Amino acid sequence: MRRFSHKSVWSPLKARLAEALCRMPQGTQERAEPQEPAHRHEQGSAVVEFTFLALLLMVPLVYFVITVGQIQGGSFAVVGAADQAAKVYVAQPDGATAQAAAEQAVAIALADFGHQPGEASVATSCNPADCHAAGTAVTVTVTLSVPLPFVPFDEGFRLTASEVQASSTQLVGRFR
Repeated sequence: MRRFSHKSVWSPLKARLAEALCRMPQGTQERAEPQEPAHRHEQGSAVVEFTFLALLLMVPLVYFVITVGQIQGGSFAVVGAADQAAKVYVAQPDGATAQAAAEQAVAIALADFGHQPGEASVATSCNPADCHAAGTAVTVTVTLSVPLPFVPFDEGFRLTASEVQASSTQLVGRFR
């Protein structure tokens, strides 16, 4: 009966295992060339992918935030403009000067917020119909078209982000 030594059995097994694991067996003197990893040709592509995706996702997000800010600024502008216009309207002695003063107050209030007065409209209503009788409720409604930011169209054709509207009511006082 033939006996096997443990060296004769384990040596080929170790060599096969080392080959499977891409290493040379321990007893071998020659050095193997280090194998290049499979992902080596993709080095640096993560930075490119991140930059591309960041631009693709961040630019619309930033534009959305700027647009929402413009709409919010327009909302603040029409609230202040309507309030001032109603206060100025009831302080005037007659209808013609009251309407002109209200429109001027709207133009000044909108300009303070960076909006063009031509983008707004002013409507006035009175209850009862005589706008300068004591106790009359005068309601001024200001409507503003908020343009999209950074859209390079001329004044004849403007894309709007939204239209905001606000109303304010003041009572005509008994004593002026």
